[in-house]
Amino acid sequence: MGNIKAEWENALTAKDCGRLLELFDDYIDSIEDEETLRKELERLKGVAEECEDPYDLAHEIGHVYAHLDDAEAGIELYRMVAERKKDDPEEYATALYYLADAYEHFGMPEKAIETYGKLLKLEEEVLKNEREIALTLANLAVNYDELGETEKAIELMERARGIFEGIRDEKNHMISLLDLAHFRYELGDYDAAEALINEVLRNPREDEIEINARLVEAEIFAGREEYDKAFRAIRNALVKAINVSDEIFGLVFDTLTDFIEGLFNEGSYGVVAENMESFAELFEDDTAYFFRAIAELARWKAGEDGAKERFDELYSKVENEELRSVLDEWKRPKLSLGLGL
Repeated sequence: MGNIKAEWENALTAKDCGRLLELFDDYIDSIEDEETLRKELERLKGVAEECEDPYDLAHEIGHVYAHLDDAEAGIELYRMVAERKKDDPEEYATALYYLADAYEHFGMPEKAIETYGKLLKLEEEVLKNEREIALTLANLAVNYDELGETEKAIELMERARGIFEGIRDEKNHMISLLDLAHFRYELGDYDAAEALINEVLRNPREDEIEINARLVEAEIFAGREEYDKAFRAIRNALVKAINVSDEIFGLVFDTLTDFIEGLFNEGSYGVVAENMESFAELFEDDTAYFFRAIAELARWKAGEDGAKERFDELYSKVENEELRSVLDEWKRPKLSLGLGL
């Protein structure tokens, strides 16, 4: 530890924010007691506040404080940076964005709304950048929805959508349509939500946008209890996600397993059994056995003769421990819960 501590002290003295970021994980992981850790974080905050671009370092500091169950102490750095940047409208706008994003990230939507509101006022009255105004409106909408104020969220997102469309920002226009579709779904207005999704799917789009559109489409079908269509929408998303990234693939896979679990909890075994082969055929590893095992588990729960034996045989072929644990969990009796993606 001696060498890294010396490097850390040198970087602190030099206020070398880039080097501090490089050393951050190794040095912070080397600290064994909370009191020392908090002291080091406070020292680092004092330096980070003066960095030209402090936000990556602030992000790391914020997450350590969150692990200490003190997210507020991490957010304090963002507030300090914003106060320091007040005299430069462009820099202040950036600082307000990161402060609002930190509030949002750490589960404080009311504070996020307050800060995005300050940012919107600055953008509308001083900076007058239409795209940034629309992005802030969209962020406000998402946080209002988080508070359950979905009609307010729709109002704000409609304003954002109009701006994105007017400035021909197609990507953000499509994203705003996705958000609006999800908001409409939450209010139970499935027809309006479906119309918005269809508009997204009619237009040229990035893979990630299509994947999210398919997931919202699945929500809508599930809300109507059209479960076969919901499975097809998730399968379309999964096929596309395979070639995008592990993170996106994981999101879709988790959505699928959550949906299946909801159907099990509702006792909708038949629809699960009928739809698993379409997912099994997408895989060449033991994931295929995982989905076929789910089908037999559904038949077993439905009381079909021989299903338990078929399940046990398929289960034995699933080598992935995480997939096995999912099957283990679903074998247990469950209380009836509300179905949702």
